[in-house]
Parts: sequence; structure tokens; C-alpha cells
Amino acid sequence: MKIVADENIPLVEAFFSRLGEVVRLPGRVMTAADVRDADALIVRSVTKVNPTLLDGSNVKFVGTCTIGVDHLDQAYLDSKSIRWASAPGCNANSVVEYVYAALCHLNINWLPVKFGIIGCGNVGGLLCQRLKAQGVDVRCYDPNLTSAQNPDLTSLDDVLACDVISMHTPLVTTGDHPSFHLIGHRELQQLKKGAVLINCGRGAVIDNQALLEVLQSRTDLRVVLDVWEPEPDISLELLDKVLLGSPHIAGYSYDGKLNGTEMIYQSLCQHLNIAPQASLAELVPPLENNQLRIDEKKSAGDIFEIAKQLIRQVYDIEADDARLRDIARDAIAGRIHFGEGFDGLRKFYPKRREFHNYQVHLESVTQADKQWLQVLGFCCV
Repeated sequence: MKIVADENIPLVEAFFSRLGEVVRLPGRVMTAADVRDADALIVRSVTKVNPTLLDGSNVKFVGTCTIGVDHLDQAYLDSKSIRWASAPGCNANSVVEYVYAALCHLNINWLPVKFGIIGCGNVGGLLCQRLKAQGVDVRCYDPNLTSAQNPDLTSLDDVLACDVISMHTPLVTTGDHPSFHLIGHRELQQLKKGAVLINCGRGAVIDNQALLEVLQSRTDLRVVLDVWEPEPDISLELLDKVLLGSPHIAGYSYDGKLNGTEMIYQSLCQHLNIAPQASLAELVPPLENNQLRIDEKKSAGDIFEIAKQLIRQVYDIEADDARLRDIARDAIAGRIHFGEGFDGLRKFYPKRREFHNYQVHLESVTQADKQWLQVLGFCCV
């Protein structure tokens, strides 16, 4: 069988070459000619899978190594009896760690605040679970859930009244609860003075033009955007107004990508009715140089200061912001097309490992604080 795959999917050949010939191509510019004689298509969110791409092809299976599926024309795939699969939850931990890293970068202690979450699926639900385990007051908005599923559900207005609001909604344009431009002028003006707004879901859930206009008059708001409207040709004016910007990489930890690859490999094996012959445990060795230490005198027992030290050793989120702004400056100077630079940052994103890969050596920290750090994912010894 022939498998066409996005070249940015890690270990794609290690997994899928066991099933047939693997052809790797740039995901954003895949054409109908590229996939015409393929039996299976493995993509990420940059590839629009629709009749334009697949009409007349031999494709019988489409797998996206991502949580989101708004880039798949699901009705079309179903009508053509093309089986499709996604990787729900594969990078949820990566996105949650991005949120923690962003808060540390902005020097925002999340412990004493009211924390709002919009969208409580795999990502938002995991963030809610972690925050509550750390004793945070969490409010959630998700019209697709019931209070039995999430007892912290409240109204959108209540969430918008929180000190920190983190968005993790898929992009939905139809049905009873569309998320397109869920947050517009009215909602943005509701935010309290000094509020923090983080979007790691889909760019168009926030009306980006409205956000730009509000930020031009409200300098008190602190905004973190990993997703934009539209991508990759985002508003450079808006980038200039946000405190932290990144090129849709919150879920781009190496571990998250690997999880997605393995999940879609397993789905394709199920489609072919064969047993999987590969696993991450077999293909990925343990991380070397995984020992972390902190300056316990500098932290003086402040668990938030300890968390900042640890997270900054593992994930330099400021570098993500700096690289995006460098691309913007080059684009303004005419040295590069911004959209190509945006995609390049994603394609060549540094290998970021998740917190659970690291061991933390602590001597004078209480057992309760160790448990608090373990909620973040660190292994405390």
C-alpha cells in the first residue's frame, strides 16, 4: 500500500513503513496529484482534506495526528466511505504545559486567582483537573457538557469575569453551539482590568479584528495567543499588541507529536485489521540529561518561584515568542514572506520534551510541595 504523510510528523516512517511505502510531503501544499494513487493519507492540521484534495483518488483512510478535526471535511469523507481518525488528547498535556509556561513568563501566580476555562474537552479538562489539584478556584464554560460531567460549569459571563481566562475550544461553525467568533467586542470589553486572556484552541474563536481594536484602547489586558485568524498570514499589528505570541505550537511538544503518530498508526492498523507491530516504548529511548535542580535559597520555599525555575529550565517559551517576532520584522523589511516563515517555525520547531521526562532534586521542600510539583508532571526525588 502507498501512504502519503505530512513530512512534519515524527517517526512517520518508523511506524508506517511497516505497512507499506511512505511518501513524505509538505502538509500545507499537498495537491490532488500528490495523493491520487495513495491508499492512506496521514496529515496534521495544516492540510485541508476535502473534495478538492481527494476526488478521484484511491484514498480509503485519512488520519490526522492532531486533536482538532476542523480541517477534515467529515461529511465528504463519510459520504465516500473513507474511514478517518484523529488523535484526541494526544497533545493535551503539551498544551497544558504551554499555559503554565506562559503564566510563569508573565510572572502570574495562578494559585490565588479565579481561573476561567473556555472549552473543557481533553485539553481544558486536563488543565481544570491540574489546577484544582493545586487548590485553584476554577470556573468552566462548555455548552457541550453537563454539570454531571463537569461540576465547575458556569456561564460564559462568569468565566469572562475571572482573572485568567484560558481558551481551548475547537472551531465549530454549525449546530447549536458554534464557536466561531465566540469572543467578540462585547465579550472582550467585559474582561476585568488587568485580566489575562490565553488562546491555545483555534484562532477564529476570538474575533481577531475585534481583539486588535480593543487592545488599542485597553492596554491593561494581557493577551497570549498561540492561534490566530487567519493562519499563517496573521495580523502583525495584533502580534505587536499581545504580550506573548507563538506560531500554533502549544501542542508541539515532541511527546505530543509522538503520541499522535502512534494513535493514528494504531487506527490504520485497525482499519487494515492487523495487529500493530510498533510502539513508542520500543522506538523512543529515555531522555538523557534529565536532571533538574533549583536554587532553594532563592525560592525561599515559595512554590510558585520553584515552579518558575523548573519550567524555565525545561521550556523556553520566550524563545518561541522571539522567533515569531523575528519573522515579523523580516517580513516587514521585505526579506521573507511572513506566512512561509510562520510555517517554517512550525516545521523546524525545536524538540521540546514534556515535564514528566525530568527528575527534580529537592532537599528542603515539603512533601506537600513535592506533590504539588508532581501535579505539574515533574518527577520529584
